[in-house]
Amino acid sequence: MDSDDDMHDASDVEEYSYSSDDYDDDDDDVIVESDNDDYASDNDSDDASGKLTASIRHQKNYTVLKEEDIRQRQEDDIARICAVLSIPRVYACMLLRQYKWSVNNVHEAWFSDEDRVRKAVGLVEERAVESQNYDKELTCEICFESYPVDKINSASCGHPYCCTCWAAYISTSINDGPGCLTLRCPVPSCDAAVSQDMINTLVSSEYREKYYRYLVRSYIEDNRKTKWCPAPGCDCAVEFDVGSGSHDVSCLCSYSFCWNCTEEAHRPVDCETVSNWILKNTTESENVNWILANSKPCPKCKKPIEKNQGCMHMTCAPPCKFQFCWLCLGDWSEHGDRTGGNYACNRYETAKQEGAYDEAEKKREMAKNSLERYTHYYERWAANQSSRQKALADLHQMQNVHLEKLSEKYRIPESQLKFVVEAWSQIVECRRVLKWTYAYGFYLPEHEDTKRQFFEYLQGEAEANLERLHQCAEKELQNYLGDGNSEDFISFRTKLAGLTSVTRNFFENLVRALENGLSDVNSKAAPSMKPSSKGVADRSDAKSGKKGSTKI
Repeated sequence: MDSDDDMHDASDVEEYSYSSDDYDDDDDDVIVESDNDDYASDNDSDDASGKLTASIRHQKNYTVLKEEDIRQRQEDDIARICAVLSIPRVYACMLLRQYKWSVNNVHEAWFSDEDRVRKAVGLVEERAVESQNYDKELTCEICFESYPVDKINSASCGHPYCCTCWAAYISTSINDGPGCLTLRCPVPSCDAAVSQDMINTLVSSEYREKYYRYLVRSYIEDNRKTKWCPAPGCDCAVEFDVGSGSHDVSCLCSYSFCWNCTEEAHRPVDCETVSNWILKNTTESENVNWILANSKPCPKCKKPIEKNQGCMHMTCAPPCKFQFCWLCLGDWSEHGDRTGGNYACNRYETAKQEGAYDEAEKKREMAKNSLERYTHYYERWAANQSSRQKALADLHQMQNVHLEKLSEKYRIPESQLKFVVEAWSQIVECRRVLKWTYAYGFYLPEHEDTKRQFFEYLQGEAEANLERLHQCAEKELQNYLGDGNSEDFISFRTKLAGLTSVTRNFFENLVRALENGLSDVNSKAAPSMKPSSKGVADRSDAKSGKKGSTKI
């Protein structure tokens, strides 16, 4: 049972749902006012309005947790259980582990039936090591050696084992994996739990560290509201407000992933489509299609053969060496000038007219079309992935190198150059979205012609908008890293900020439209859509005092 105190008791994160008219440039255009004579005051005004917009847009339904955050939350939950139930820390930790680190569930179960909870967790009534003569030695029930009482230890059940056997038992369990977190007394019929105090006392620091790593990981892995970031080498976790908003999550390491399937973020396509697409890219299905489309089986040994020259005279590879006609697959010894020579086959043409090869040709043609269609979408999917990686590298270079140069050259604080970073971040995000639109297009039913036409139109407009922004952020910015002047830079700032806003709005609308299955498309015609980036660029030029429009 979940509540506000449940699942790590994180504060709720408000989610903002952005909405706008369908692809209408009148609402999407954002003009950033600029005054060449007073750059500082203008920038302050822009920052004030920008902060409000940014705070609305980027409110998230998840929280990224570093390792120290996880440990602190874990300790806070343990302390709360100790305070309410008046039990030792080690017992509180066992209870939370049993109930998936849910403070509320521990409270409910404990106050409903304390005895049942104690039995389930292994908190048996503590008994001292049994000994009629305390000053004599005791026998370890594992190695059957006799030891002084101070060399004997036991769980709360009192079953005596020597410290050496205990250490070996616990260390082996820790080596075996996270099951050591629920370790019980070695006696098969005994359910007494082995406490953290015993682990701290009996095993080496190496095993203690491994044990506590498992404990920290259990805090994330046992909770349905938290997951580890799947990026290689990242130690952050994410707490997600399940059931609200988008499932895309961006970690502090810059990796974005889908909360549902933990693949990379893939809006606007769903998790099933992503799974199918990745499987298709990694299986042999397209190899089979290529073989069907570009080869024929040897009539004798049935191995596939590719025709790589113009002649119809084929010779199978050793040890088969069968010679046959590529067209009719008949024995080549029965061919010659009378059948059409080396570059034609009368037998094939006659049989084809009679329908003898219809089925085989149909299969080959279908395989060829399927292969060509898949190749079309895959190449563009991969190209956008490559472009995204390049944009990501450019973003890092901008943050680590170029921002400092721009700040020094134009004597502007780096905090006021965030519009450049936002532009590049938007390019990276748009490349990701555009990449997955090709997977969306591949699985869009071919018989839905109107939807497909509208989808291809939207995709083309998205590419055009993105290219305008990319060119402005990449090529035009280079001018200001070189010999650009301050007044031109203010104009560039206005233009880039406007393009970033328009492109972001366009892609947000595109994602929503595709996620809704292009529901606005009816059987008669697709709705019209007005591109808006050029309008913004034109008005940006007007603001900066330029006449006419500027090509981007």
